[in-house]
Amino acid sequence: MAKQVKQLDRVIIRFAGDSGDGMQLTGDRFTQESASFGNDLATLPNFPAEIRAPQGTIPGVSSFQVHFADHDILTPGDAPDVLVAMNPAALKANLGDLPKGATIIVDTHDFTGRNLTKAGYDANPLDTLDDAGSQLGEFAVHPVDLTGMTVEAVKEFGLSRKDAARAKNMFALGLLSWMYGRPTETTVSFLEKRFARVPDIRDANVAAFKAGWNFGETTETFAVSYEIKPAPMEPGTYRNITGNLALAYGLVAAGVQSGLPVFLGSYPITPASDILHELSKHKAFGVTTFQAEDEIAGIGSAIGAAFAGHLGVTTTSGPGIALKGESIGLAVMTELPLVVVNVQRGGPSTGLPTKTEQSDLLQAMFGRNGEAPVPIVAPRSPGDCFDAALEAARIAVTHRTPVMLLSDGYLANGSEPWRVPEVEQLPTVDPAFAPAPEPAADGGQVPAFRPYDRDDATLARPWAVPGTPGLEHRIGGLEKGAGHGNISYDPANHDLMVRTRQAKVDRIADFLPPLEVDDPSGEAKVLVIGWGSTYGPIGAGVRRVRRAGFHVAQAHLRHLNPFPKDLGDVLRRYDKVLVPEMNLGQLSLLLRAKYLVDAVGYNEVRGLPLKAATLAEVIGGLVAEVEGLDAIDLSGVSHVTPQEVSS
Repeated sequence: MAKQVKQLDRVIIRFAGDSGDGMQLTGDRFTQESASFGNDLATLPNFPAEIRAPQGTIPGVSSFQVHFADHDILTPGDAPDVLVAMNPAALKANLGDLPKGATIIVDTHDFTGRNLTKAGYDANPLDTLDDAGSQLGEFAVHPVDLTGMTVEAVKEFGLSRKDAARAKNMFALGLLSWMYGRPTETTVSFLEKRFARVPDIRDANVAAFKAGWNFGETTETFAVSYEIKPAPMEPGTYRNITGNLALAYGLVAAGVQSGLPVFLGSYPITPASDILHELSKHKAFGVTTFQAEDEIAGIGSAIGAAFAGHLGVTTTSGPGIALKGESIGLAVMTELPLVVVNVQRGGPSTGLPTKTEQSDLLQAMFGRNGEAPVPIVAPRSPGDCFDAALEAARIAVTHRTPVMLLSDGYLANGSEPWRVPEVEQLPTVDPAFAPAPEPAADGGQVPAFRPYDRDDATLARPWAVPGTPGLEHRIGGLEKGAGHGNISYDPANHDLMVRTRQAKVDRIADFLPPLEVDDPSGEAKVLVIGWGSTYGPIGAGVRRVRRAGFHVAQAHLRHLNPFPKDLGDVLRRYDKVLVPEMNLGQLSLLLRAKYLVDAVGYNEVRGLPLKAATLAEVIGGLVAEVEGLDAIDLSGVSHVTPQEVSS
């Protein structure tokens, strides 16, 4: 008897289990299947910092959430519609995030007394599903022996029970792929390639995956499967991409578009290490990677490469920026192009290495000794990391300055469909190296090279490649004399150079486009402004308020130092300005100080992205205040498509 197929516009699925259960791989494969099918999607990997966290405990739970839809979406979703829990700890850790009526698929195999105790359960919650007052009573719970069926499905390959049980994540993936009509060819091909050198493991994983699919097809436990149609997208070539991968590609593209060899001097640190890993694969594009012994050596080598005429890059996270501070000041003083990538994570100190945060903005602005201004660029989505890397490189090369690129853990590890750009449409970057001086027409002595003369438009100094005859000059961290560049202790000169370096960074604003403001009606009195990865939650929250019939504007900052020239005018057009951030109010502090606007902050530092529903309530409350209303009812607007907003 054919099973019923229901049409849905979107689904949020969370795979959760022990750190050794392969939840990140499972989620990634489901994401790739959805991407190849043509859905729009956004993902949220979430895992412990420990290499092998305590097995079976709540701190050891690893999860992967994927939100896929038949329309444009902005976030990985606030709450899962489906939870796949591989053990008691995974169930308990994620239960509080589920809305009423959510589907829970539980692997019953690990619900032993020992594992229940480690997860903090006094009794097995699966034993009381039919009891009144059961804590699982408001959910659609499907207890399934995923491990047992996996072991049975792969027994022909002669694996130990432990090795056989490891394929249970592929059984779960097969089942969910059947439930939501995902294409299976990409996963089978991936498994065959990944485990090609170990035929038994390869065949066991493929068999477990197919067994999970067949279980969904034949069991009466799941009577319904679901269809989510592809999302309409502009014509082009698409791929699923994470922020770290996009950022690495952006740096490669910057090298190609500038004609400069790319040099990455870096020290591995979570969550930035994947950029080093990826760039090391691209020697064919003139990329050199150097894994240094520490953070200081990493940036020191990158500055040396910049001095030699390369595009110098260093990558790290917040703790690494603290160590690189003096060297960033050296790059400010020497006025050399340098891209400093900070993939932010929870802090302070070691903090939450695998969790997201955007609390390094003030560090990027002021975290150096002396007056050491540095331009700051921030991407807003995983795919946007590509464009942000290109922009950071453009500013660094054109304006002869180190540039801070502020990504974060959510962008780094999260993914979305990304339209591969046409190379000829990418911006070009002109290094404009200082040329060797021409011989004097009268045969006299050529004037000495002045390494700190300034370009009239940008105030950038010449970039003189070592070894070029006639361009010999001094370099170093001591103060430079204006124009001639020799060491100077003159008080008036120091004041002039400090102001000149600041003016050079300020002048970058002359080359930036006007700030884009999304205010369709032009009647909004509330502006929601953000930066970095809050773009998705803010956008989703704004959509909900508009769908409820109210006006609200949104703007998002890519350039945080200097700000766009028209930012002050934009802020003053609105009665209220809301600034949601994953910190305690760093951008709002800067906006209040610079523009004297009463910016209202909404701040969370939970190590997780902001939730769209929460932001919608905050935005709605502010709109109600300026409109003189008691409140705005958003209870019926749980999710909004772009088409619903426009209608």
